[in-house]
Amino acid sequence: MTSKAIRIIFEGATGRLGNAQHLRALLAIRAQGGIALKGGERLTPEPVLLGRNPDKLKTLASAHGLSWSTDSAPLLADKANEIYFDASVTAGRFERAQKAIAAGKHVYLEKPVADSLVHALELASAAQRAGVRHGVVQDKLFLPGLHKMRKVIGSGFLGKILSAKLDFGWWVFDGELYPAQRSSWNYRRCDGGGLVLDMFPHWRYIIDRLLGDIRAVSCRVATLVPQRRDEAGQPYAVDVEDSALATFELAGGALVEVNSSWATRVKRDDMFTLQIDGTQGSVSCGLHRCSVQPLAATPSPQWNIEAERSENFDDQWQLVPDVDAYQNPYRAGWELFLRHVADGAPFPSPLIEGAKGLQLVDGCYRSHAERRWVDLPALSI
Repeated sequence: MTSKAIRIIFEGATGRLGNAQHLRALLAIRAQGGIALKGGERLTPEPVLLGRNPDKLKTLASAHGLSWSTDSAPLLADKANEIYFDASVTAGRFERAQKAIAAGKHVYLEKPVADSLVHALELASAAQRAGVRHGVVQDKLFLPGLHKMRKVIGSGFLGKILSAKLDFGWWVFDGELYPAQRSSWNYRRCDGGGLVLDMFPHWRYIIDRLLGDIRAVSCRVATLVPQRRDEAGQPYAVDVEDSALATFELAGGALVEVNSSWATRVKRDDMFTLQIDGTQGSVSCGLHRCSVQPLAATPSPQWNIEAERSENFDDQWQLVPDVDAYQNPYRAGWELFLRHVADGAPFPSPLIEGAKGLQLVDGCYRSHAERRWVDLPALSI
């Protein structure tokens, strides 16, 4: 079996997301001999690291036998580099991706793909005109919990879907008592920070893919912790939201409640939970586990303010077993995109899907500013 390499310009490899997730996934594919293509060849990814800090780049590249550069121009000019991938900070992603598309590179981008809906649509249109393969990362769909939930929904177990509720978040320290668990750029508008911009593109593709298109949104946002300390211990003012409450209206009329916060303490099954209720049953999942409760086994609790409840409601749900083998969600996305580039295999999340995420973000901010529901019409390029 023959093997060929595909070179990937990897921007943002030294960052938390780039190094711990995407680079790790690509190196695992490489270590296992690449992926099989339909023609019998094996395709091996060869990342070329691109960033701003030469010391960090050199250290990371040396550890894995990779090449690196701080200058994008020669990398984009080199025809041997076929794919451009961006996991760097959100600020500037639009301009970086524009240059890659103009250079004829296939582009795979972390979300959000741009800083605005207008720019996201512009990228999708430019990629289509250039004839390059393109996509946006949708890693959460490959998590075991959501994978099992998708199976439950597809089986018809729920009957008619009535409503859903998504809870996300945890307490991010402000740097006073303990160091913050998130980078300080997440809290600065100029760097592309903000909880809605960071997380709601995820909520868009999760809800769209599991339940159907989001057609309208109502949202309120807040900055609950207005001052934090950065990585150097210096205080700075937070000028973006760290909490958001939203309601999505789906094409079929069902409503989805969405509670997201970086200033809340977790008292639920996981840092992310999604529950969907239907006429014939309900399903609830976290990142890994998924549980169901059918109509025929739904209990009938009685409201009693005089006595503490004795039953455990969690025990009344049945765990969905681990039947399928699960991949690292970032690796699963990379394998799909690499086959898309090499074989023309279908890819579920082209850049127009990234634009839908920005459409929801824009709708949330407009809804908050104008204190009203905002419609989300179908997008096209």
